[in-house]
This record gives sequence, C-alpha cells and structure tokens, in this order.
Amino acid sequence: MTPLSQSRIANVRHHMALEVTHDWDAVLATFEHPRYEMHGGGQVFDGAAAVRRYFELSRTPFPDQDNEIISIAADEAADTVLVEFWLTGTHTGPLRVGNTTVEPTGRRFRVRMAATFEFAPGSDKIICERPYFDQGAVLRALDLA
Repeated sequence: MTPLSQSRIANVRHHMALEVTHDWDAVLATFEHPRYEMHGGGQVFDGAAAVRRYFELSRTPFPDQDNEIISIAADEAADTVLVEFWLTGTHTGPLRVGNTTVEPTGRRFRVRMAATFEFAPGSDKIICERPYFDQGAVLRALDLA
C-alpha cells in the first residue's frame, strides 16, 4: 500500500471517530471541501454550513450514534476509500420521518452500511462522503416500520 493510500485510510478512520465525539470543527478539517451525498434519501449537504446542519439532523434523534468499521480499503487510482461498517445508536431525541416527528423510544438500532470517501487527486483530504444505506433499516430496527 502506498503512503497516500495509508494516509487516506488514516484520515477516514480519524473522520469517523470524530463524528462519534461530535467534534464538528475537527470533522470539517478532514475535508478539503465538506460534502455529503446521501445515497438512500438523495439529500446533498454541500459546504460547511450544510454539513453542520446534517450533523444536527442526524445526531438530534441519536446523540450516541457510533460506527464500528468492518472493513476499509483504498483505491488510489479512483481516489476513493470504501468503508463497510455497523451504524449504531439509541433513539433518545425527536426523529423526523417525512412530516411526522417520532418521540424518543429509547430503543437501540444496529444496521450495516457502506460509505465511499472521495479525494482530490494526490490529496488525503476528503472532498465527498457518500453513505449508502436503506432508509427504512433504522426504522425497522427501532420497530417503527
């Protein structure tokens, strides 16, 4: 593995660990340009203010949201790191589902997900994170669907 691939993987691991601790300034520092493209819901959060909004929306219902990396690999030719992980959390805050707000249930979830992290050529700074997930998986895990 090349030093660039090693550095990219280290940055992704660091990024994911920072998301767990809610150190949003440090998470944003792992990006060259903050951007999340949510494959499952279709939302795009582009720029620091939009990404901070994503953090607020996703952590309000699940403040203890965590991730357990299953596997991680770099494809330097494609400027990409791919991560498969377990996403976990407890529903302790209001959850918006469409136009409805679901009050906290105290239930925990654990769902398998994947995400790609795109990098600018020659850089270890992220330019886009793309989580891939089934929108209903968390709701089913919480017995809400």
